Amino acid sequence: MPLLLLDLDNTLIDRDGAFRAAVTEFLQDHGLPAADTGWLMRLDASGYTPRADIARAISRRYGPAVSQHSISALLNRGGADHVVLGEAARHALHAAAAGGWIAVAVTNGTAAQQEAKLRISGLDRILHGWVISETAGHRKPDPAIFAAAAETAGCSLNGAWMIGDSPQADIGGATAAGISSGWISAGRPWPALPYRPTHIAVDITAAVDHILNTGPASLSSR
Repeated sequence: MPLLLLDLDNTLIDRDGAFRAAVTEFLQDHGLPAADTGWLMRLDASGYTPRADIARAISRRYGPAVSQHSISALLNRGGADHVVLGEAARHALHAAAAGGWIAVAVTNGTAAQQEAKLRISGLDRILHGWVISETAGHRKPDPAIFAAAAETAGCSLNGAWMIGDSPQADIGGATAAGISSGWISAGRPWPALPYRPTHIAVDITAAVDHILNTGPASLSSR
């Protein structure tokens, strides 16, 4: 059966929306300005800023008004308590399964946080499996994490597709692993990079539809 690899954050789930909800709650609980939501979201950079850097910036901004425990709690959960699996992603996964594809999530992050997102969203009951960088010992774009995902599924990477929103981690990783890729653009232009995705789609529904219509990619087509 062909293998469909999928990024978790901002591909299968709205990670930024969930983190925004957690930030809003954090600011309210500490009596801090709601206007700081934008600052914290920019600081977070969709999860790509190291946690230690975010923690230091929050401590500098708020001082003793916010404890280290509270900062750690926010960053360790990363909005996991607020994640929701959207109907579009749910339908896309069911369509992929009906089409004979084995779906596995490939995500960077800590096992505790990412597994919480998988459970709370219900993805743990839909996906065939998942690979998390902390557990795998490899991070996207390292091709080794894609190989680990194929091993988890008991599949070959031959004919596999990777869908994700990150040009570097997801599409760069898929390119390095020698598999086809679908980039979730969300309306963004493709950046100036020495590689391109196999397909560009505005959202996960369009990406999965394209893959179902195209079928598994052969080595000669990549």
